[in-house]
Amino acid sequence: MKIDALFAKLWLQYLEVTPCAKPIQKLLCDEGEVINDHVAFRTYALPDIRLEDLARHFTALGYRYKDEYQFKLKKLRARYLLHPDPKVPKVFISELKVDELSSSAQRIIGQLYQQLPTGYMKECKALYSGRPWHLSYQDYQTLLSESEYAAWLAAFGYRANHFTVSVNALKSFNTLEDVNDVLMENGYQLNLSGGLIKGSRSDMLEQSSTLAEHVCVNFIDQKELIPSCFYEFALRYPDASGKLYQGFVEASADKIFDSTNMRATG
Repeated sequence: MKIDALFAKLWLQYLEVTPCAKPIQKLLCDEGEVINDHVAFRTYALPDIRLEDLARHFTALGYRYKDEYQFKLKKLRARYLLHPDPKVPKVFISELKVDELSSSAQRIIGQLYQQLPTGYMKECKALYSGRPWHLSYQDYQTLLSESEYAAWLAAFGYRANHFTVSVNALKSFNTLEDVNDVLMENGYQLNLSGGLIKGSRSDMLEQSSTLAEHVCVNFIDQKELIPSCFYEFALRYPDASGKLYQGFVEASADKIFDSTNMRATG
């Protein structure tokens, strides 16, 4: 699959559970195209669906591995991939260290994992396949009490967890503060975990994000409104060479994860 076709499918699937994305784009850019800085994915650190299993589809398209990050409290490992073409979005993939969870959480995730067909992640379409397993609301709640990440992935499966607006490419906004002000003036709730803006000029990256919208999810025993996906905004600064910094800031990314957490309001 070609890069443009893959991102088009990811975007359409993302819009299904993130209806705010299109109106936000129009709010930020009435004319022209909103440039995507990066897309993020989540997975479990289990055979055949590890970070590297998802990344394989991107390395086949010319992407190359860059930095690795550790989020000890959230029990996550992450890496980002960069394409030689600067116009192509970066890809940020994280995985949950399942073996560091409680026995009850491991049991639930193990039951989900057993429902996957052999070689599930070998085809590119798995990246936008949604939830590939049956899940009860009770099991979702059990996972949520221990790991919001584990619960989100159990409920939503494989999809872009978020897209990211490149603030650098916006013609009408010079700062991330300006973007945030317009979003809040128009009633959008932003993630306040770690502050409204995560990172700084000295970090060479500033980030903010909406709080995930609540959508109705069908569990095997009931329907419930739960946080889905969110929209991120990134402003990058030049590094020592004069080129825009392309990496991520571990402390900031840790707080961006909280955008799908219903408790990330302050």
